[in-house]
Amino acid sequence: MLPPPAAERPDSLPREPGRSALFRSGSGPGPGTVPSRLALTPTSGLTFTGMRIGELAARAGTTTRTLRYYESRGLLPARRTGNNHRTYEESDLNLLRQIRTLQDFGFELEETRPFVECLRAGHPKGDACPASLAVYRRKLDELDALIGELRAVRASVGEQLARAERARDELAADAAVPGGPEPVCELGGHR
Repeated sequence: MLPPPAAERPDSLPREPGRSALFRSGSGPGPGTVPSRLALTPTSGLTFTGMRIGELAARAGTTTRTLRYYESRGLLPARRTGNNHRTYEESDLNLLRQIRTLQDFGFELEETRPFVECLRAGHPKGDACPASLAVYRRKLDELDALIGELRAVRASVGEQLARAERARDELAADAAVPGGPEPVCELGGHR
């Protein structure tokens, strides 16, 4: 017995013009599932048609506007289909994950460029190239400087606290002496 025609199968998708069939892998639409698209064309056989911008944005947890911005900055490749739609590959998702991780660690967008270029050069991790290592070193120097500044601020706050506690104790001692000044509440009144 032959399977029912595509139009009668519940899992079938509409055919695109010029394509003999369109298949999807995965369990169908739903949270966490993003189907891959394969197309069988009369001239090329089975080909991967890639992800559209909305699909990539959803998988990367970002917006299409962000992807367009990254494209304008040269961080995300600008590949187009015949009908001028943006198309992306799994490797582009890896680029976005690298960028997001670095930004979560406090790297500026431009500081992610060497890592992106390293991934594009075929390295499985974007931090194996000399330029990426140099960015890591600069970021560590920057963090060390910030840690030094924070330690100095902490020391100043500690000194202010010690001074304020001494002043409070002196006021309390003076108030205990007959005829000494009565403590004044900072909110404008006496105790």
